[in-house]
Parts: sequence; C-alpha cells; structure tokens
Amino acid sequence: MQKPLLVTDFLDRARDYYGDQEAVVATTGERYSYDELGDRADRVSAALAERGIEKGDRVAVLDPNTHYHLEAAYGIMQLGAVHTPLNYRLTPDDFAYILDDAEVKAVVADYEYAEKIEAVRDEIPTEVFISNDGGSTDGDWEDFDDVIADADPDDYQRPEMAEDEVITINYTSGTTGDPKGVMRTHRTETLHAYLITIHQELRDDDVYLWTLPMFHVNGWGHIYAVTGMGAKHVCTRGVDAGEIFDAIVAEDVSYFCAAPTVLNLLVEQYESTSPQTTGTNDVRVATAGSAPPEATIRTVEDEFGWYLKHVYGATETGPLITTSDARRLLGDGEERFSLKKRQGIPYLGTEVAVVDEDGEDVPRDDQSIGEIVVRGNQVMEGYWNKPEATEETFNERREGWYHTGDLAVVDENGMVSIQDRKKDIIISGGENISSIEIEDTLFDHDAVADVAVIPAPSDEWGETPKAFVVPASGNPDEPGVTEDEIREFTKEHMASYKAVGRVEFVEELPATATGKIQKYELREQEWGDEDRMVGQG
Repeated sequence: MQKPLLVTDFLDRARDYYGDQEAVVATTGERYSYDELGDRADRVSAALAERGIEKGDRVAVLDPNTHYHLEAAYGIMQLGAVHTPLNYRLTPDDFAYILDDAEVKAVVADYEYAEKIEAVRDEIPTEVFISNDGGSTDGDWEDFDDVIADADPDDYQRPEMAEDEVITINYTSGTTGDPKGVMRTHRTETLHAYLITIHQELRDDDVYLWTLPMFHVNGWGHIYAVTGMGAKHVCTRGVDAGEIFDAIVAEDVSYFCAAPTVLNLLVEQYESTSPQTTGTNDVRVATAGSAPPEATIRTVEDEFGWYLKHVYGATETGPLITTSDARRLLGDGEERFSLKKRQGIPYLGTEVAVVDEDGEDVPRDDQSIGEIVVRGNQVMEGYWNKPEATEETFNERREGWYHTGDLAVVDENGMVSIQDRKKDIIISGGENISSIEIEDTLFDHDAVADVAVIPAPSDEWGETPKAFVVPASGNPDEPGVTEDEIREFTKEHMASYKAVGRVEFVEELPATATGKIQKYELREQEWGDEDRMVGQG
C-alpha cells in the first residue's frame, strides 16, 4: 500500500487524537487546544480562499515565533498554497526581491515587522495584506483576528494534493548572490519531520520552547513534528536568556533548540544569576550552525543538567542530515565532549559522503579534507526558477548528490567534522552571511579602495564578519575613515546581523600572481591556534 505523504496530516492527527489537549501557549497569554488551533487554521484557509488564494499560490509569513505563524502556516498549506516564511531580520529591499521572485499573492505579517513590507508595497505583486495587529500597523492591513472571526471554517474546500507537489519555499540568506528559493515538497517535509521525531526523540508529552525561528526551514520541521506528535508548543517573540530559564521552569519545557550564541547567552545568565535550569521534565537541547566549544557543552550537560544534541545541515537539505548524538560511539568518558563538537553521522535513510575533487570518498583518517555531499529523502526539490543553479549544486563533484560547500574530514567511525568552507560563508549566531555581499557594500564607500571579508572567531557569536580594508588614502595609519564608521556604513546598508563586527586597515591584501585574493591566508592569520577555521565560540 502507498499512502501520499502530506504535511496536512500532522495537524489532522493532532486534532483526531489530542483535540482537547493543550497545543499552544501563546505569547499573548492565551492557551489553545489542538481543536482550537485546528479551528483557527481552518478559518485562515477559508479567509485566504475568500480573498482569491488558490492551490499553488505563494503566501508569505513574516512573524516571530507566535501562534499566528503556526495558524497561518497550516491555513496556507491546507489550501495547497505554498507557505513562504520570511526572515524578519532582512531589509525592505530583501523582502522586495523575495516577494517579487516568488510572485507572492498574500502576506501575513507581525505588527513589529509589517512596516518593512509597507515600505516596498508598490514594488511587489502582493495583493492581500494581513497583520496580527492591524490597528498598530501603518497602511492598509487587515487584522488577523478580525479576518478569522469573520470567516466560516466550513467555507473552504481542501484540494486534492500529491506528495511530490511543492508546499513550502524557504529562501536562503543570499550567501552567493541573490537569495534562492528552496523548493520543498510534501514528501521532503514529511520525511524530514519523521527523521527529527526519531533522532530528537520527540514524544507526545514533550513541551517544546520556540527559540529557533520558525522561518528557519520551517523551524527545522518542528512546526510539523511537534504538532503531529500531539506535543505542546510554547511560543516566544525572541530570545532572552532570563526568559528562557523562566519558561523552562514555568512550562516544564522538555526540549528546545539553541544556536551556539544562544547557549553562550544562557551560560552567561547562569553564571551571573544562578537560575533554576529545569522544571519537572528533563531537558534536551539541540544546537546547530557553528559547533559549540567544549566548555559550553560541559556547562550545559554537567551544570544545567540538560542533554545536548549537536546536529548539522543546510536549508537545501531539510535541513538536518547528521547528528553527533551517537551514544555508543561517544562513550561516557571525557572524550565525549570533543566528539559532540563533530557534525557526526548521518540520519536514518540519509547518505552523507566527504569527497575529493574527483567525487571519490576521502579516507577515514581524520586528516584528508573533502567536500560534504548528501542525498536523502529530505533534500530539496531544487531552487525556485533557477534550473542552472539546481543542476550545478547536485552534480559538481558527484552526480545526483547535493553539494554543501563545507569542507570536512572523517574519523575511523565515520563521524564528520567540518574544517573550513568552500564558499565564502560566515555563520554568525546561526545566520548565514555572505562575505561577498559585505565586500560589495563596502566597495561603495569612498574611503575603501579594496577589501576582503572573512569570518573571525567570536566568543559571543561563534563567528563575526571581519573586514580587511585597504584605504583609498593608501595609508592604513591614516585611512581617512574610522573603524566605527565602517561598521555603521554596513549597518545602514544591510540587515543588522550582516554588519561588520571588526575592521582592520591594511596596506595591501594577500593575492596570487593573477590578482585573486588569498582569503585563506587571512583566515590563518585570524584564527591562529584554533584547531579549525570554522566558528566554535
């Protein structure tokens, strides 16, 4: 028997078997059961249908981790429309590009971020604008609660859907040019959610705290998995270390995700205020992005009493494809802390290889470096309207495998460890940042003659962008501009998280005979005695 894998099945299951159980703790204080969450999602579906949204249309959601995001996502997908979550840290120009590229017909936006859409309203094809607080949103925006109050949940028809149809588009951070829309089908989303249910050990009595942004590959699939299991969502509007500890105790949180930078914030809060770290439930925490330092892992496990899972992936791969939570390989000695920093072994049903320039596996000697490639049921369908980029990323070294651009070694047990990056990507606080994009911005500054941007180690963020600037004056001692002015220039022209963190004025940049900048030399200089040139806090 073959049953289509559809993302709508997750909420359907929760409504069938956990209908009267608490589903969502809202940031506004309300608590909703799965019956109530389902009813609100049905009303979103009906309201969107009334406004002309049909199967296949793209609908964007710009929202922090509130109940509105969950309701909108399922309301969109129940129509067979394409859920297109947006990173609320982006600029209006970024939104203009994405909304135009995806030909988005409707936007559901949080009141705190709607002004960024309003600023480019005349540049985009979008026709429907809904805010979760229409009264606090400038411009012609409908109010979310009013919209669903006026909608009849029985007024929409769920269309026939197939598992190979695209149901979400997640835009990358534009690390190699304009952002690319990663197309994900019902099948890829469903199977990825199954995998995290297994490897993250999700249960129906879990209480999940939303610290990981829901826009990040649909919250790594937790909008599906937590819902389908009938577990509880605890929503947030951002990351505050004190509030995280408070929520863990007050709501008996059992599981959440935290980038290494968030773990660092929690460690600092713990050291300064000694908060209670658990409620009645044991706590699991997943981290991804730059590997956390051993000291952080030790504090989280030995002092907080939590169990840490280090996972790895990319927007294009689901994202999760590997885990260091291989307990029989980790053992129970002190070496487990260094092993947990590794990206680890593949998820079930996932093939991960580290290959050389010819596409052959590198030896498992923990020294030979190759590129991580992957194939699995959670890997994307392709890039929206970018067939050439899709073809390249699946076939560069090994045909039919997604190429991550991350360079790694493999130990004797097959555990992968990233050493460096093939592409000029900086991961700061869990966000991907293009060094090329920062360089292009800085070239517009009159005082900059040449510039190279690399990741520099940061205790707070894992990595931070550092700019090596050759001043137009030709004299690094009298550059005609200050470091603060360079930083502020990038903040004014880019999303704030992409701004340069450090600046160094130099007489010249290291280059090959053909003039190509040798960033590797700059990275070696910057990272010094670090054991690998990728952020580890």
